[in-house]
Amino acid sequence: MNEFKSYLKSGKLDNEMTETMELPSIYDIEIRSLSGDPIDLGQFKGRHILFVNVASKCGFTPQYKDLQLLHDMQEDKISVIGVPCNQFGKQEPGQANEIEAFCERNYGVSFTMTEKIMVKGRNKHPLYQWLTQSDQNGKKNSSVKWNFQKYLVNDKGELVDYFYSLTSPLSKKIIKHLK
Repeated sequence: MNEFKSYLKSGKLDNEMTETMELPSIYDIEIRSLSGDPIDLGQFKGRHILFVNVASKCGFTPQYKDLQLLHDMQEDKISVIGVPCNQFGKQEPGQANEIEAFCERNYGVSFTMTEKIMVKGRNKHPLYQWLTQSDQNGKKNSSVKWNFQKYLVNDKGELVDYFYSLTSPLSKKIIKHLK
């Protein structure tokens, strides 16, 4: 019994349990498209995914152009997923049909767009829980600071890194991971 108590105090049991626990998979998270249809994130296995919280009335909104360019130029290596969010300056007030029309009309967006969700706070969507919490993604904690923050997941479903709004979707910081 004393051996067991000293084993518990050593922390080895916690470390062993943590090492054998499986992290949740990004591919199991449920999210819907702007049109309300389920998006199977498993369809993106084998390609990188760039998740970007987007907004139509933001100073960074012109990044839609580069997101579409990245999608078109690197389609075999990366999938861009736009995630509308109205939590920063109320810069995405539109309904799903308005968001979709705006993106198509102004930027020719053809990459995947999700339903409008919360990316921070108590009602944070499970996708952003996974992207921002190390106990979910196995890599690092972060918080979404503003619209057009980017999260890169590799072709095996592992978080690579995140990039603040100022980082262009075509930045070498992102592109280097696609080689």
